[in-house]
Amino acid sequence: MQKEKRKIVIPSQVLGDIKSKSAGRGTFVENGKIYSGILGVLNENERYINIVPLKGRYDPTVGDFIIGVVEEALGSGWLVDINASSPALLHQNEVPWRVDFGDTERYLNHGDCIMAKILSVDESKKLQITLNERSLYKIKGGHIIDVEPSRVPRIIGKKGSMLSLIKKYIRCRIFVGQNGRIWVDGDTESIEKVLQTIYKIEDESTTFGLTNRIEEMLKKDAKDVR
Repeated sequence: MQKEKRKIVIPSQVLGDIKSKSAGRGTFVENGKIYSGILGVLNENERYINIVPLKGRYDPTVGDFIIGVVEEALGSGWLVDINASSPALLHQNEVPWRVDFGDTERYLNHGDCIMAKILSVDESKKLQITLNERSLYKIKGGHIIDVEPSRVPRIIGKKGSMLSLIKKYIRCRIFVGQNGRIWVDGDTESIEKVLQTIYKIEDESTTFGLTNRIEEMLKKDAKDVR
């Protein structure tokens, strides 16, 4: 049975008119018509026409949970690579530790990985992140893999459905950053299974019925283990 693919659209392609739908992400309006502004996958709902980019860097949004890699320790904070067009600033007031000026390297240094949250994005795209929530912390152990940021919604699934499936059938800890970085921790076999599943989701992200196929695959693997 051939998998049905989602519709790929190109820049300036007509998608509809503003009388029936509203223009969402990745689109623009001209003379009452909605056009695609980027190359991507058409994603429509009852109200909006959106385009999910096929490739590209992460576009930060306030409130996003992300995985960052420390680039540099500064006098009063850190510069952090979050897979965006520019690094984000993590100020010493936005961490759960009391950090004296100039003592930042003691807490986070070059190459350290963190689970963080986008705090602010200004008009010039200057980014600030925070660790001031209980679920955010410095990562120790495990493995981090990179995926296309545009694939993250499919990896998470509607209301977390895809991620719940992975956790149900594979014993592991997993955190999916909205910036296209995923942290996985568990035994070697479990990590390999998670990676295989994620890469399959990436490869087939533009097809319908993906959640059902992933569940069938995970069920089969679980039976084979028994």
